[in-house]
Amino acid sequence: MVSAKGYDDLIMDHIRNARNFHALDDATHSANGSNLLCGDELAVHARIAGELIENVSFQCTCCGISMASASMMAESVKGKRIAEVRIRLAGIVASLAARAYPAGDDSDPMQHALLKTVQELPARTRCAMLPWVTLEAALDKRQDTVFVR
Repeated sequence: MVSAKGYDDLIMDHIRNARNFHALDDATHSANGSNLLCGDELAVHARIAGELIENVSFQCTCCGISMASASMMAESVKGKRIAEVRIRLAGIVASLAARAYPAGDDSDPMQHALLKTVQELPARTRCAMLPWVTLEAALDKRQDTVFVR
């Protein structure tokens, strides 16, 4: 269903009720990301033990699409193994950049909502990608700010 603003209901729910929007005091991994086109600034924090992402949070000064994407990203990677998350990251970023589903996979409601948004609002593609590329930088322990391209 589409809301009054034209966004999918799942996107609107994550904008209104962002999950994991806070600092993570015991983070082992963090990174900062920026979208220069719209001014979004985002920090992703993760607590990793061995190969498991135990917790993820984010903080941002960002638009609703970045907020919703970060909220969904954090929810979807908590408790997952790093190797599994890296595969998911690559798939999400590639599908958002192409504004198309990966071959044979259109069953994930979160990915569907993000793709629908960037298909209808192509200028928001970088906004939707920002949390995912920032999480990747956090996993890689990059110290420099990542810029979504």
